[in-house]
Amino acid sequence: MEKDNRNLIQVDQSKCTKCGSCSKVCPTGVIGMDENGPKVVGQFCIACGHCVAVCHWAALDNVKTPLANQVELEKTPVLDEDTASRFLRSRRSIREFQNKPVPREKIEQLLNIARFAPTSGNSQGVSYHVIDNPDTLRKITSVAIDWLEEALKHPPYAGSPLEAPFTNHVRHYRETGEDVVLRNAPCLVIPIVHKNSSSMGHDSTLFSLAYAELYATSMGLGSCITGFFDACAASGYKPLLDILNLPENMKVTAGLMVGFPKYTYKRLVDRNPLQVTWGK
Repeated sequence: MEKDNRNLIQVDQSKCTKCGSCSKVCPTGVIGMDENGPKVVGQFCIACGHCVAVCHWAALDNVKTPLANQVELEKTPVLDEDTASRFLRSRRSIREFQNKPVPREKIEQLLNIARFAPTSGNSQGVSYHVIDNPDTLRKITSVAIDWLEEALKHPPYAGSPLEAPFTNHVRHYRETGEDVVLRNAPCLVIPIVHKNSSSMGHDSTLFSLAYAELYATSMGLGSCITGFFDACAASGYKPLLDILNLPENMKVTAGLMVGFPKYTYKRLVDRNPLQVTWGK
């Protein structure tokens, strides 16, 4: 096994066919090729793992994304088109949950897949704060309603098309106590990123939640993005932040309700017709 002079990659010359695939798939041009095979020619490795994963002969290793940590595939796991389209279309936002907790091991399984969602430059950086205590969840709903009630007195909500339906939400909660924020979900997943992260942190959150929502269905779980909670957290509402008690250097970027669905859906719902324009 030979090491290059930067100690980033190791190449087993007895296995390497010098096909150049590792160099071709490197998104930042760190790996180049010469007559001896792959070598480091750049500085900026983002640890995406492409170079190691693409090598059919397991001839290349990268200290930032070790071969030993990658899972070998006998063939690329691709669903047929009809199965894939039905699976993707079958995702529904679940707002009615069974009255039973979700085992924490299932939540960890869910988030262990969510963390594999794409991030800009493989920046990753998304962590998850999970709340499954019913009393804490009720407190979150209560303070979110307090925030919404006050927010409706001012722009952009006051005078907007959202004022009437949101006012009805507040009134309904005050009169009945029915949870219109977290929908009595037994678990709230809160993605968090560093406060100094750019908009990429928010984008990474949305990608990870998309993975979570899709994977949840295969686990018998349902989920829904938390609109009111998200807006309340984004406003920096102190009563909510006090309940969450997050590290000072972290901020909330979204929320996901998770639980066992109370109802099942028997049909694929239609959407607006596809709109596409083609550039010249």
